[in-house]
Amino acid sequence: MSESSVAGVCHPKFSEIKEIFEEAIESGFDTGANIAIEHQGEMVVNLIGGYKDLEKTKPWTDKTILNVYSTTKAVTAICIARLVDQGKLDLNKNVTDYWPEYGCEGKENTKVSDFLCHRAGNFGFQGGMPDLALSDWEGWTNALAKQAPFREPGSSQGYHALTYGWLVGEILRRVDGRSVGEYFQQEIATPFSLDFKIGLDDEDLLRCSDILPDPRSESIVLKILPYVPNFVLPDQLKIVKEILKGGDYQVAFETFEGDRDMTNTEEWRKAEIPSANGHGTAESLAKLFGILSTGCSRDGYEIFSKETLDMCLQPLSKGPDTVLFGAEINIGVGFDLGLGMTTIGQPSHPKSIFGHCGVGGSVAFGDVENQLGYAFLCNRMHQPQELYKTSNAITAKLFEIIKS
Repeated sequence: MSESSVAGVCHPKFSEIKEIFEEAIESGFDTGANIAIEHQGEMVVNLIGGYKDLEKTKPWTDKTILNVYSTTKAVTAICIARLVDQGKLDLNKNVTDYWPEYGCEGKENTKVSDFLCHRAGNFGFQGGMPDLALSDWEGWTNALAKQAPFREPGSSQGYHALTYGWLVGEILRRVDGRSVGEYFQQEIATPFSLDFKIGLDDEDLLRCSDILPDPRSESIVLKILPYVPNFVLPDQLKIVKEILKGGDYQVAFETFEGDRDMTNTEEWRKAEIPSANGHGTAESLAKLFGILSTGCSRDGYEIFSKETLDMCLQPLSKGPDTVLFGAEINIGVGFDLGLGMTTIGQPSHPKSIFGHCGVGGSVAFGDVENQLGYAFLCNRMHQPQELYKTSNAITAKLFEIIKS
């Protein structure tokens, strides 16, 4: 397989999307990637290209799976929505109705919906990241249950980058008895033959692509901005500066000590972190969102009702987000509505789309209006200003094609 080769299927109508994808691979901008698009129930694009490793010795294949980071949050939200649809969970109830131990240190009136729309104020760990094994589910959830929140629950939106998974996942476990990974596999992945897991088995590990750091030096803008005088800054950067000084960003995105490549380790891949370590293919995510966008059922099996999806797509919170630099991110039941996180400071996507992105550059969404399921996966973690460059270009072209 040559460095420039791209394999897979692409309907002629969407040939310009293939051209964008090929350019991203051939130019070296993306080392390895996978794009899949389902339109009106048909998989019209499913392409792979490039390599799984930095040395470019392991070609990306149709069996390759990738850690999609926060795109996992949307998959977790789909599991929650299924419980709501079945009458087993009420988003308007207090968390303590399902998780009594959570009701302390000012968190007593936290709503379940606050977990799903990032308004719980518990977006990090007091005193820094605990020294716990990633597989220690009770350790992580107990730490969050016992501590005081960083902000009053319900008072503001602050992106729960990692903690979302343990908070939402513990609600699901308390209601259902299974972990998110088990629930998704048994209730959704297996019935629809989706190659996506939260928590990998031993046999999955060899299929994983590594997450590759951008070779360029990191931008120092975020590091120096808190020290720049206000009079030289435009209004938007003044807002960002105040957020950085407030510390919410650093708290929510605090990293694990000692291992820069933690997300490429077996420990990370085998743990269940329902906010950040789902692994799978673009085809499976595009199919999942395609099912939701064409009635929520297929081949006689229903994820949940169309009415429940409509409920999930109503904004529960509209920012400003104290973690994401004051951005006006619209959050439904776990979904980023309009995928505003991918377009901070850039032209927006259609408001009709719902899904989530991941910090590695992965994006997945659905669109009921246009009957779309979409997923783009890439293994090169670009700098923030270019993080979703390829996906945003493909998305813009996609809507141009289907509306022509």
